[in-house]
Amino acid sequence: MSNFIEHCLGRVLALQVRLYACQARLAGCTDTEALHDLRIALRQLRSLLRPLRGLQAVDALEQGAAVLGRLSGPLRDREVLVAELARMGLAHLAPADEAQRAAGYAAIARSRELAELMALLDGWPANWYEAARQGQLKSVNKRIRRRLQRQQRQLASALRDPEHDRHRLRLLIKRVRYAAETYPAQSRLNKAAQLRLKRAQSALGDWHDHLQWLAQAEAHESLRPCRPLWLQAQLAAERRADDALLALYGDLRSPG
Repeated sequence: MSNFIEHCLGRVLALQVRLYACQARLAGCTDTEALHDLRIALRQLRSLLRPLRGLQAVDALEQGAAVLGRLSGPLRDREVLVAELARMGLAHLAPADEAQRAAGYAAIARSRELAELMALLDGWPANWYEAARQGQLKSVNKRIRRRLQRQQRQLASALRDPEHDRHRLRLLIKRVRYAAETYPAQSRLNKAAQLRLKRAQSALGDWHDHLQWLAQAEAHESLRPCRPLWLQAQLAAERRADDALLALYGDLRSPG
């Protein structure tokens, strides 16, 4: 168990270092990947912590990462839209300019939410060791395995629903996939199953992006010329997503 305690501590500290680097890149507006990298680090932190919910050392940190993820989401959505418009040769139609994006990066870098998360990360080692000292981590492998199996059952049940909600399926697939990457031994999903999860997530993400862009086209008249192409692409992504979801049926345990 001590190996797991040290391994988990090391992973969290490594993610803290990455978050500090992302904060500096955002503050200096050095590159266009800083926000994306910040959100990947947050996702990996939450995937590590989510199966450990209920431990005093974990809950506040996991919640802090979730809050910062929600705060940074709209700016990342705008980044993805700008990239799509550039791909189409229509970058001049973007509803926000470079100065606005730079201001958004700076706002994230100096946000109260990021500062509070960093403070929680500073206190993580002492809190984690205290949880171990109190015996809270004795059955941690069993806790992780049980919670990952519950996530898989939830996804299996949603997949079998003939009126499934693609938005909910996208979130469930992300949780199962990232948990499997974080805890491969406890998830018991093989590489082929993880690849099918990745494909389904990608197809649903493409579908979700096009839905958002179509909504933006309704809100911004400058984007109206993009609507026919986006609608066509959204329908194609929907078909790909449904095919990918069908391929997942045999990979997950039956609910029960």
